[in-house]
Amino acid sequence: MDTQFLVSLIIILASFALYIGIAIFNRVSATSDFYVAGRGVPPVYNGMAIGADWMSAASFIGMAGTVMALGYGGLAYIMGWTGGYLLLTFLLAPQLRKYGRYTVPEFIGDRFDSHTARIVAAICTIIISFTYSIGQLSGSGVVIGRLFEIDAAIGTMIGVVLIAFYAAMGGMKGITWTQVAQYIVLIVAYLIPVIFISLQLTSNPIPWLSYGKIVEEIGELDRQLGFTEYFAPKESGPDWQFLALMFTLMCGTAGLPHVIVRFYTVSTMKAARWSGAWALLFIGLLYLSAPAYAAFSRFILMTQVAGQKMSELPAWTQSWIDTGLLKLADTNNDGILQWQEMTIANDIVVMATPEIANLGVFVIGLMAAGAMAAALSTAGGLMISLSSSFAHDIYYRVLKPDATEKNRLSVARWSIAIATLIAGLVALNPPGAITQIVAWAFAIASSTFFPALVLGVWWKRSNGKGAIAGMITGLVVVLTYIFAAKYGGFTILGIIDTGAGIFGATAGFLGNIIVSLMTEAPSQAKQDEVVDMRYPEQMVYKDGEVWIKDEL
Repeated sequence: MDTQFLVSLIIILASFALYIGIAIFNRVSATSDFYVAGRGVPPVYNGMAIGADWMSAASFIGMAGTVMALGYGGLAYIMGWTGGYLLLTFLLAPQLRKYGRYTVPEFIGDRFDSHTARIVAAICTIIISFTYSIGQLSGSGVVIGRLFEIDAAIGTMIGVVLIAFYAAMGGMKGITWTQVAQYIVLIVAYLIPVIFISLQLTSNPIPWLSYGKIVEEIGELDRQLGFTEYFAPKESGPDWQFLALMFTLMCGTAGLPHVIVRFYTVSTMKAARWSGAWALLFIGLLYLSAPAYAAFSRFILMTQVAGQKMSELPAWTQSWIDTGLLKLADTNNDGILQWQEMTIANDIVVMATPEIANLGVFVIGLMAAGAMAAALSTAGGLMISLSSSFAHDIYYRVLKPDATEKNRLSVARWSIAIATLIAGLVALNPPGAITQIVAWAFAIASSTFFPALVLGVWWKRSNGKGAIAGMITGLVVVLTYIFAAKYGGFTILGIIDTGAGIFGATAGFLGNIIVSLMTEAPSQAKQDEVVDMRYPEQMVYKDGEVWIKDEL
């Protein structure tokens, strides 16, 4: 057993022990703690938890590699995911928090006064959370398998056991404080390597400022990364897939149930807004660092690997060749490795940086722990969201409203365990790449929940029949397009399956609006309730006027 493996193992096991310890310490016995952490999480810590909930394995491991590979095209992910938080923070989160429910399906059921709408929303939540969790569990399997030198399938099942334990034990309260710890682990792991490699290459420890210097030094690097295109419009006309993907990710972010529920864990509308502000800061630390990783990695690969003799390649390349993520082939047999003779997987960009920069075994182990934290934090939040939709919105609100609190918690915990196991089994042979599966989840969220929530908050004429029609129409359209694009090669304007949300969301809005206008309007009391949720807690909408609470 070599030193690197031993150190990485110790760090990973220590982080696992921390997460499990937090879950045990925060073991809940009340449903309000299980679903919304008692609504007592301070905004700054909630912002950290949101950041961890958001920074999935795809963000942590794959974002920098995506930017390195796609250049301009990779910005759709950064702009879409970040822009979605702006939409959510200002357009929906404070209003949903004031309405005071536990889950997104509960809000939809009560806002539209419809058990049918509640059940449709719960089913959509289960589909979205399940699809998203497959990508996260698949990513955790890759990281655990690489660390412990075991099959990725075994690594996936280890992740399943860990997630099922701490999510079922602590509920939202335990998940919240576990995610705070996971955010600290993952952001430290992400920033240390890029700061040190920036210092080595540019003598500047601020990577967000220094990577531009690297780009300027090599004109060819500038062209291949596409940084010039970030500031100039493309001459070939609009890139519809870029725009569709950005729209899908942005609206999907604002409609993801496991993200929205995080804003239910604070005490007020103001705290919800501040949670979003803190989350943007914490998320920005990672997303602003991804282009720096991309630039530094491409620079090193082009200057220290490409053009070198096959017998004189850096030592770190061999360990990544063994994983299959880096392939080097001297196809012209000249003894010199050319740029086009390298095949580089996106995952190598972040995970290999500590070895490239020769930062030592501790940082390599920390990076592995950070990747695991990213995968586990998102998967845990997804399982809580999925469990809540079944145990609270279907079992308690529809099937058995007289269920005791003990029974409700038991159903919630068992649903987490069963859902995690099923998702883990599917993740053993996932239907697509991690980023592709994640994009499907965002497309479904943007097509079902985003129209229902936006119209539910900002259009008082929207009614239950309209909400049901919009969610079902959006779901059918987006799933049809995903399957047609992936398996049938069908596209519109070159938009592939990952951008399907633009069609589903359009159908969702149209279905909701048309059916709502064709059917009876909500009661006046319900319309006043909708208007009231837009005002701060100290203001109340009554009899067509806005009042200060103390004046009533």
